[in-house]
Amino acid sequence: MHNTLEFVLIMLAAAVLVTILARAFKLPTMLGYLLTGITIGPYALGWIPDTPQTRYLAEFGVVFLMFSVGLEFSLPRMLAMRATVFGFGGAQVAVTLFATLGLAWLMGMDIPAGVALGGALAMSSTAIVSKLLSERVELQSPHGKLAMGALLFQDLAVVPLLIVIPALAMPAGSLAQTMLWALLKAALVLSVLLYFGQKLMRPWFHRVAGAKSPELFTLNLLFITLGLAFLTEQAGLSLALGAFLAGMLVSETEYRYQVEDDIKPFRDVLLGLFFITVGMRLDLSVVWQQILQVLIMLGVIVAGKALAIWALCRGFRHGQTTSIRTALALAQGGEFGLVLLALAADQSLMSVETAQPVLAALVISMLIAPLLIHRMEWITGKLAGSEWANRAKEVHDIALKTFGKSGHVILCGYGRSGQSLARFLETESIPFVALDFDPERVKAAAAAGESVVFGDPAKREVLIAAGISRARAMVITFSDLNAAMSILRHVQDIKPELPVVVRTIDDSHIDQLKDAGATEVVSEVMEGSLMLASHALMLLGIPLSQVLKRIRSVRESRYALMRGFFRGATDTDEDLDEEAQPRLFSVLMTAQSAATGKKLDDLHLDSLSVEVIAVRRRGIRGVNPGPQTVIEEGDVLVLRGIAENLAAAEISLLQG
Repeated sequence: MHNTLEFVLIMLAAAVLVTILARAFKLPTMLGYLLTGITIGPYALGWIPDTPQTRYLAEFGVVFLMFSVGLEFSLPRMLAMRATVFGFGGAQVAVTLFATLGLAWLMGMDIPAGVALGGALAMSSTAIVSKLLSERVELQSPHGKLAMGALLFQDLAVVPLLIVIPALAMPAGSLAQTMLWALLKAALVLSVLLYFGQKLMRPWFHRVAGAKSPELFTLNLLFITLGLAFLTEQAGLSLALGAFLAGMLVSETEYRYQVEDDIKPFRDVLLGLFFITVGMRLDLSVVWQQILQVLIMLGVIVAGKALAIWALCRGFRHGQTTSIRTALALAQGGEFGLVLLALAADQSLMSVETAQPVLAALVISMLIAPLLIHRMEWITGKLAGSEWANRAKEVHDIALKTFGKSGHVILCGYGRSGQSLARFLETESIPFVALDFDPERVKAAAAAGESVVFGDPAKREVLIAAGISRARAMVITFSDLNAAMSILRHVQDIKPELPVVVRTIDDSHIDQLKDAGATEVVSEVMEGSLMLASHALMLLGIPLSQVLKRIRSVRESRYALMRGFFRGATDTDEDLDEEAQPRLFSVLMTAQSAATGKKLDDLHLDSLSVEVIAVRRRGIRGVNPGPQTVIEEGDVLVLRGIAENLAAAEISLLQG
């Protein structure tokens, strides 16, 4: 007991350290756990022995991982993506498994070991691929949809493999009978649990939730997950299968999202322990002695798997660039591959000499996966010459759409927010061009005569073709931090004085976006709370004029730009009162500007009745800067005043 507690404490301490380092270096935490297991395992520092007790503890990580997979299972989603999931995804798993089985047979391995090896190599990393494609805003791209469809089928394929692999460990004479009995037993258990589970799960969760006790809800969740896992284990199946069934049953109730939140801490902690124990199995001395086999296996996983996936994509009549990108996205091992490999090793289907190179190759392939995905465009360009032709056509179409436009607004994204904003711009007769990378949306909008073109606004050449140097303003209408940061970097390089408004969900990234050069950041949560407050105050009998005054006061304190507006060529001069209203104007400071190197207090802009309300500088953005702020080359000064005074202030700042 004392030793077990000591081992758990060591693993938890290592997990804490790994998580901190992985977050600091922006690496997948899973890979850090694997490296930690290698370091503290019996073949390196030897702090923790590789015993059945530690493996059994880590198996609970797989239990909660499979519960999460079951929780994400959605029959309507499967039916909507059936061609991709069951067509392409099923073909990918089948081709990889049987190709690996053929290679294993040629190398002298028996069929059970070949099936286990093929199942392990057929899996890709859902965690790594989904995270990286999401960061690159490519989940809805053609290759993103194909990759996610294949990953979805892989998650489903794990379930029968968890049943088949233990059966394959039985004596050869009774193999067929054992597999048939295992499948019949699995079908019986699945039928009973799904039939009675669907009838009992919802009313039982209603009863538990009715107690209004978070502790009881969490305890019930753990009881359901581990209880069904125990039942399937007693039936001769795996713990993970029962957990998957529990997730499926809970996903049919209205408590799915609450359950997902409650189970996440247990899943992440125990899954980390599982990956540590996987790393503990890797003997670096054996790997070094078999380095040639490791490299060959790595080539099979990365190059061989990529080639097979590319051929399948072409067979399903996808374009060359989509096929290459999908192949690069899936050309690695995955967490379920490690699960299946560990199961095969526990069942003695593979010798240590076979398992070690495979395990090492899987880990290395997962380490290089981010490199392949981040260099996807460059690799695709080298392998598919038509990629550059397609890119050139895309840029050419955008340039044609914006030809002759000046003083226009660039809308990055044409979803609901972008389309609503476009209506306002049309009402004010302000020209705009919208960039969107959803081909179906662009096709439908363009057919209706909208000023929208296909293009990824996070790419520099797309922004240049959209006439960013002639644009009056830019609005990023989607709430994706990584894409917004990429766009802002390009704006700072091409036209740093261009005002950019960014949409976000909440206030968590406001400072980061403003530091990157955003003129203003609009939070949906902030605006939603203001509308809630305005309706609540009016229902409480507060006069409308007072409510509007309060809301305006909050907005002026939150948004510096609400105290004025940017003057443009389309603004009319018919109304003298309008002409006397304060406006906003941006001025870029260059090395030749007279104000460069001076303090704001020395510019005496107050004598012109002009106020500097913000200074945008790379890495620094100050609202209401102080009089001692020194103007530097590359700064963008946001001025507020009436039109005549702003013109005089610009001359003073640039010429002295």
